[in-house]
Amino acid sequence: QVQLVESGGGLVQAGGSLRLSCAASGSIFSINAMGWYRQAPGKQRGLVATITSGGSTNYADSVKDRFTISRDNAKNTVYLQMNSLKPEDTAVYYCKVIYNYGGPYAYDSWGQGTQVTVSS
Repeated sequence: QVQLVESGGGLVQAGGSLRLSCAASGSIFSINAMGWYRQAPGKQRGLVATITSGGSTNYADSVKDRFTISRDNAKNTVYLQMNSLKPEDTAVYYCKVIYNYGGPYAYDSWGQGTQVTVSS
């Protein structure tokens, strides 16, 4: 089983920056992809950004050119650099990891979430 520990959330003014981190630990053979999702009050959880083991990235249109996802494979850690933050970025941010044990099946694990609040 994989455990995820997130950090880096907090309160920031509009236009500011935050950096989220998510470290994976446990019985990991290989991580396929890592990503960040967010859920604002009254809304469904949605994609923010993902990154594959090869470094390919995907972003939600609302965060393109403002957020950057990166990963450190040696540390099994994924980061989300968030710049030019807007009040509408306020949400609980969740880390997600897709991993395998060397066989044909893939599994996923979610972090506990970290609150990001952007004041206007």
